[in-house]
Amino acid sequence: MDKKNVKKGVVLSALFFLPVIFLLFLYPSTNNYNPLEIVKTEVLDIQNLASVNTEVKLEDYITVLGFLGKDPESKIVETSNLKELIYDKFQGFKKFQVVMLVSEGAEDATERLKKELTKYGELKYWKFVPVNDSDTKKLFNSLRTSEVLDFNLATSKVFIIDKELNQRGRLDDRTKKEIEKKIEAFPLTAYNCKEVSELKNKMGADDLRVLFTEYRQKRKGEFNSTTRRADDLKGEQTN
Repeated sequence: MDKKNVKKGVVLSALFFLPVIFLLFLYPSTNNYNPLEIVKTEVLDIQNLASVNTEVKLEDYITVLGFLGKDPESKIVETSNLKELIYDKFQGFKKFQVVMLVSEGAEDATERLKKELTKYGELKYWKFVPVNDSDTKKLFNSLRTSEVLDFNLATSKVFIIDKELNQRGRLDDRTKKEIEKKIEAFPLTAYNCKEVSELKNKMGADDLRVLFTEYRQKRKGEFNSTTRRADDLKGEQTN
């Protein structure tokens, strides 16, 4: 066999085996990933709020939960970012929903906001739920967050709630550089809809994707959780 044919055979072999080798390296990482951590248990379900008259619930769904309060239209930038970067990407996943609490009396403003958002696609799995002020605060206070609702009972941040009413996020959101500098660990319990990079890179590309992978593996009986038990998190839930 001449050198030309030998060289050709080596190249073809490399082209065939390199993808196989890559997949072998990738396989363990995709099956032994770290699940999205539970940062708070026993989030209050919408169905347990006295002022709510709707079939919408959090239990049994993977929910992105938000608070639009008395002036939903003022959050057009945040909701547009959320729709484009999160809702449009995950709306095809089973049991996924976006739930936005709005204040009672803000129904007209909510309809105007909904009309604006539907210019860019339907909102079949996006729910707006009217709630009184007391119940809004009650649900918000059941979450783990350092944020506070503004004077309109709204916030630019949203929360991930799993099917068992656990709030999901990151117990340690430090970058590699921050870890190297020995900066004290800090959690990520809510996602800022004003920050495109946070929605796109943290919430969408990583956290929600990992959570859907967890539930898919649970359905197949392949999931081996390394998430801390709820009892281990009690000391972490004061932030």
